[in-house]
Amino acid sequence: MEEKLRELIDGSGNVVFFGGAGVSTESGIPDFRSEDGLYNTKYKYPPETIVSHTFFLQHTEEFFEFYREKLVHLDAEPNAAHVALARLEREGKLKAVITQNIDGLHQKAGSVNVVELHGSVLRNHCVNCGAEYGVEAVVEAEGIPRCTCGGVIKPDVVLYEESLDEREIELAVKYIRHADVLIVGGTSLAVYPAAGLLNYFRGSALVLINMTETPYDDMADYVYHDNIAKILGG
Repeated sequence: MEEKLRELIDGSGNVVFFGGAGVSTESGIPDFRSEDGLYNTKYKYPPETIVSHTFFLQHTEEFFEFYREKLVHLDAEPNAAHVALARLEREGKLKAVITQNIDGLHQKAGSVNVVELHGSVLRNHCVNCGAEYGVEAVVEAEGIPRCTCGGVIKPDVVLYEESLDEREIELAVKYIRHADVLIVGGTSLAVYPAAGLLNYFRGSALVLINMTETPYDDMADYVYHDNIAKILGG
């Protein structure tokens, strides 16, 4: 871990991490807005249209074709950033991981207290009867995955046009408001309301780690324009 950051964490008893897609790129999962991100790939429809609630309802089979190919990465393994955060939690330093990611890699690395703002590909439910399903029900199905009752099995991920889970937002606000050190990594901080969570921070040190500049760089006490796996896990 970068030396100054290690000193900062060692001197604190209440660290919270807030992360985005850049945390998982080292694990082979593409982000959205970089040069090679999903928003810069070519499809019949723009990716942001495909992962919308309206598209899910009106073009369900095409939604799942894209979803299985681009958003589910069951072979991905945690990288050095995930591992470092799980270790900090075991050490009693890190109180929570707040993530915009839906890949489940923080838990796979050993993190326990994870707030998933945008849900998880690992959880799915029938839109008719509410029956719960694992990810296999979606990835192994042909075409549209269906419940035994005939209803569509929908991933528990937040699509465009859908609201974030109120409970997850409340948890995130609580952790950020009470944090002494807030580490924000792998996110452009361009998506709201998630990015607005930083406004609840009242602690002593805000750390930003991202490959590119963010709108919050001027507010931060420490800024690293570098690979997050290198900074946290190096």
